[in-house]
Amino acid sequence: MRELFNLFKSFFMIGAFTFGGGYAMLPMLEKEVVTKHKWATMEEISNYFAIGQCTPGIIAVNTATFVGYKQKKNIGGIVATLGVVTPSIIIILVLSGILEYIFDYPIVKSAFAGISVAVCALLVQALWKLAKSGIKDVYTGIVAIVSAVVSVFFKLSPIIIVVACAVVTICYKFILDKVKGGKKQ
Repeated sequence: MRELFNLFKSFFMIGAFTFGGGYAMLPMLEKEVVTKHKWATMEEISNYFAIGQCTPGIIAVNTATFVGYKQKKNIGGIVATLGVVTPSIIIILVLSGILEYIFDYPIVKSAFAGISVAVCALLVQALWKLAKSGIKDVYTGIVAIVSAVVSVFFKLSPIIIVVACAVVTICYKFILDKVKGGKKQ
């Protein structure tokens, strides 16, 4: 029971005082997990980071889960994960409670309007970069436009659109290869 408490406490501290993403937590992980508690070696932490980058989710959460699981199996993974996410949940709850009371102030409304414009500009920039790298020819341009139109007007799930585009493109390439007289080598 004490080790579960230590897992929670250590990862709570890491979650509370790590700003800037996964790599920013590496020094705190080394201090808490490797040096202080000896739950893992630095090599293992590096492996957890590598696996954490290849799997869905946040590196901090994945690493906490791996370390906790190594110590106390499923319950350890759950406790360490709860430890690392609890500070964020508390901060979000406090901020949402504060925002509810200050949102009607003109300066706060102006700040959020500015943030909305900035986010919109960043999304347009990201969309432009994706379009430049993803649209290679007339066919991919048509698929992109049709996907956007279907998404906006028919409100289909993005998963359905992605799967449909994959199937259509496979069929298109298959037919194109047949017409050209065989597969490309």
